[in-house]
Amino acid sequence: MRLLYFAWLRERLGRAEEEVTPPPSVETVADLMAWLGAREAGRTTAAFAEPGLIRAAVNQEFAGPGTRLAPGDEVAFFPPVTGG
Repeated sequence: MRLLYFAWLRERLGRAEEEVTPPPSVETVADLMAWLGAREAGRTTAAFAEPGLIRAAVNQEFAGPGTRLAPGDEVAFFPPVTGG
């Protein structure tokens, strides 16, 4: 699974993207965020501490917390976007 990080998430994590193989228990975007938050003490814990402040896209389509994931998906994480 390819993960992309944008804006302050990229800054906090110190990377723009990575390849991961989550455990089988990670079935949804919410599961992935929880797994990422627990994976590394420090950076990922802080970055994913408030999942309500993070939006996701799966395969370039906006995705909610309950969106199901599959191996090989591309998941992008970014802060909410506002317009004006």
